[in-house]
Amino acid sequence: MQKKVYLSKNNFNDDENASLRELIHSIQDWTHYFSHKWRLILLSGVFGGALGLVYAILKTPVYTATTSFVLEEGNKGGGLRSYAGLASTFGVDLGGGGGGLFEGENILELYRSRNMITQTLLTEGEFGGKKQLLIDRYIQFNELKEKWDKKPTLRNIKFIPNNIYSTPQLQLLHDSIIGTVVNTIDKSYLNALKKDKKLNILYVTVTSPDELFSMTFNQKLVENVNNFYLDTKTKKSLENVAILQAKTDSVRTIMTGAINKAVVIADATPNQNPTRMAQRIAPIQNAKLNGEIHQQVLGTLIQNLELAKISLLRETPLIQIVDFPVLPLTKEKTSKAKSIILGGITIGLLFLFFLAIRRIIRIALASSPLVKTNKLADEPIN
Repeated sequence: MQKKVYLSKNNFNDDENASLRELIHSIQDWTHYFSHKWRLILLSGVFGGALGLVYAILKTPVYTATTSFVLEEGNKGGGLRSYAGLASTFGVDLGGGGGGLFEGENILELYRSRNMITQTLLTEGEFGGKKQLLIDRYIQFNELKEKWDKKPTLRNIKFIPNNIYSTPQLQLLHDSIIGTVVNTIDKSYLNALKKDKKLNILYVTVTSPDELFSMTFNQKLVENVNNFYLDTKTKKSLENVAILQAKTDSVRTIMTGAINKAVVIADATPNQNPTRMAQRIAPIQNAKLNGEIHQQVLGTLIQNLELAKISLLRETPLIQIVDFPVLPLTKEKTSKAKSIILGGITIGLLFLFFLAIRRIIRIALASSPLVKTNKLADEPIN
């Protein structure tokens, strides 16, 4: 008969103790292994520190230009909403503004947009007393021209401010280069942020290896984006003012003409025959009536025009520069001590990982049935 095996609490305790002993033994084994390799680990750390030092010496310093400004949104509508019905009679919306297009922090996204960065790259700046497109300056300090001279299609590349070229091939080539530069600037050079959510102070930072490029690009970008933002926010209100102004001028001209017509008719018949007064009175009365009607219309239009101007002022956001970059800019250079420490730790950890993988592979090979008779199986795993 087969004996029944009953698992008791002691059996489970023995298994747990065995697993714990195996874990402790494994930790001791790996500690012993790494302690025998301390010279190699130390050398790898020294080598990593040396690489970090070389990197810090060869790393080009960068210059940071920062502009901070306060953005205060204009009021939308407010009390002017009650006059919207009067203005709508003439096809004018006093609500105006581009309020729904750019709200709050959305202006920060404008700084990262391809359109704004491209427009800034194709803007001229002054470098050492000479005018130069910012994209040409970028190509210069990145030494791209030397690389392009080896390629026939890029050898004679030249950018112009309007970015319009004679052939589709040239247009595609220039747009492709600009797209690459825009992506690089957006990822590595440009940063637009709002440090404190409770404040309306925005920061635009440009960091590059060229001090003059950092400063000029920062200034031109802030100028282009802020102008675009203001134009967009007030575009509809400006159109309303222009429409009302045109209608007001038109009605004023008609009214003036009607008044002048009444006077001309009176002057044309100074000694009118009393029996033929209808020839004089009727035209004069018609001219006066026409003038009075247009006078009332003109009064309403002038009122709406003034309301539209007030609406434009209320909806125009305020952008006030707080700080702007001045030379010399903040210079950031890689710390030698920090590079040595990071290089040593990184290379040291990578070497430890290499040793661990190497030992695991050797253990696996040694325990394989196919290599039991191999010399490797009889050697210590180290």
